[in-house]
Amino acid sequence: QVQLVESGGGLVQAGGSLRLACAASGSITSRHAMGWFRQAPGKEREFVAIMKWSGSTQNYATSVKGRFTISRDHAKNTVYLQMTSLKPEDTAVYYCAAGPHLVSDAGAMDYWGAGTLVTVSS
Repeated sequence: QVQLVESGGGLVQAGGSLRLACAASGSITSRHAMGWFRQAPGKEREFVAIMKWSGSTQNYATSVKGRFTISRDHAKNTVYLQMTSLKPEDTAVYYCAAGPHLVSDAGAMDYWGAGTLVTVSS
């Protein structure tokens, strides 16, 4: 079992930055892929970024590439999502997820956090 707890959401103006954190506990290993997904009101959950817990390989959605960075701190068992140049369309609940494969399919993730709300004002 893996438990995930997100933090760091909030209200930010367009063009600003925010860093989300996902604290992982339980049976997390280097074989796991750790991802961020988001869901805006009235929309389906969509892929944002993903990386192997080992640190090798990061993939990003086209809409966030060059603005968001996923990283991890092994010592703190935490995965981060650094978000810069935020846009109103980035407004969503952001979820941390863990699964066995480095894919962008939310259905392939086995574990989910409760989510943290990010609101970007124009």
